Amino acid sequence: MRAPSMIAVFFSSIVCISAASRATTVDHHEFDAWLEAPFHADAHGARTLALHFSVPDPQPGDTLRWRLALLAPDGRTLRGWRGAHLMAEPDHDVTLRWRAPSTLRHGIYRLRLRASAGASPTVEQTWNVMVGKSPAPMASLLAPKAVDTFPYAVYLGNLHSQTNHSDGGGALDHCTGAQAPQSAALGPTDAYAYAQQHGLDFLMTSEHNHMYDGSDGTNNAADPTAAKALYQSGLQAAAAWNQAHPGFLAIYGQEWGVINHGGHLNILNSEELLGWERNALDELIADTESPKGDYAFLYKLMRERGWIGQFNHPQGDQFVILGKPLAWNADGDQAMVLCEVMNSSAFSARSDETETHLSNYETACNKLLEAGYHVAFSSDQDNHCANWGASYSNRTGVLMPPDTPLDGPGLLAALRNRRVFATMDKNARLVLTANGHLMGERFVNRGKLTLQADYANSSGHGAAAVTIFQGVPGRNGMVAVLANTARSIVKPAAGDHFYYARVTQDDGKMLWSAPIWVTQQGRNRAQQSIELR
Repeated sequence: MRAPSMIAVFFSSIVCISAASRATTVDHHEFDAWLEAPFHADAHGARTLALHFSVPDPQPGDTLRWRLALLAPDGRTLRGWRGAHLMAEPDHDVTLRWRAPSTLRHGIYRLRLRASAGASPTVEQTWNVMVGKSPAPMASLLAPKAVDTFPYAVYLGNLHSQTNHSDGGGALDHCTGAQAPQSAALGPTDAYAYAQQHGLDFLMTSEHNHMYDGSDGTNNAADPTAAKALYQSGLQAAAAWNQAHPGFLAIYGQEWGVINHGGHLNILNSEELLGWERNALDELIADTESPKGDYAFLYKLMRERGWIGQFNHPQGDQFVILGKPLAWNADGDQAMVLCEVMNSSAFSARSDETETHLSNYETACNKLLEAGYHVAFSSDQDNHCANWGASYSNRTGVLMPPDTPLDGPGLLAALRNRRVFATMDKNARLVLTANGHLMGERFVNRGKLTLQADYANSSGHGAAAVTIFQGVPGRNGMVAVLANTARSIVKPAAGDHFYYARVTQDDGKMLWSAPIWVTQQGRNRAQQSIELR
């Protein structure tokens, strides 16, 4: 590989445009940045990179700063672009026309966007791109048939969406973003029917816990009895749907918290509405009080109640405990089972699975894993329009024993065991094993460790790349690449480790296995050695 200074990258002038403002509710008051990067170059050997930035309610003097980097397969920075603009409007788009030079070796590279606006934290988005000719499909190096030999059934669904019980349910013919709370026409039953008709095995409607008063702020005139009754009606609607429609699982729950100085997480199995808001009579507008932004309190409550949760679209400044973002907490480690590694636009109105606004949260999920959380990767859609599960082809995949019915207890058991993978392609599967132990497991090992990624795709796509990553829970360091092969044999150093696999298909779509957590016994604390197969 030539040194970065020797690589010439050509691109056209930057084009900046303003677009209609996106959601500006308090709940979604956040800086957003995303990157659209075609996996393959066009017929001319170039590609158009689109950078999108959104700042709800920009303040005078807010400056957008962004940096885009081309990363080599080994992580080195090969080329960079940057820009700074005053955010006079809520939205700002940048277009780059980029042609990779002929001196760049063929292979898969990564484009990493980092951006901030005003005092907002930095948002990071990273996507793969293919430079030059595609490599031969790696399906033969994986084990597509092995996926079907595991004694588990695979169910695919969406664990993050909204209806008119909060700020979702907007009809597709006029939905452009979040709805005013409880104003839309379509509710949980409509969502379950739509998702089942579009081939999903399960759908969770996760309503914002602080919108049961019918307000994005605090409704001083709210009736707590009505708010609690609405939540109970959602639980009853899911139960009734499941009784009448075996083979599909309806899940009703809540998305707790706010994004602005907070962080959203889903609670999947709570029969109690949680909240912090009070009306003018000082009545709690919820069943159970949970102080706003107090994640230590919430995790403790979740552990005591037996509730499980998912970190939704995590960013590096969220889920703060004692001033530390993404802070590990023993109660939280028991309660939180999933981390949303990617999703499609929350405000997409597409119903043909072709949404292009996609967000990647692998960096934050890796930080949670390095902090010590035992979470598997999930991939959801956060639908606010009435396109539940249909805006893109991504799904959360769950493995369940074939003799276990697809019901609430069965799914919750699978999630607690982290038998989960995240996929951008609903036709693809990915399973990781270590010495025969299935992803999601925690076990003690002595001697060598054989890691095997098994991938299959029923629609004809193959794997262009497979990467196995390694990390150390509680180290609060960096997740690193262990190997770029589907099978590797390692001799870990003594202590705790986790490993997970990521597959990139020949169309650029990715899959993530759940991690496997290994406690290696032995006296050797030297750096692990690796054998590749």
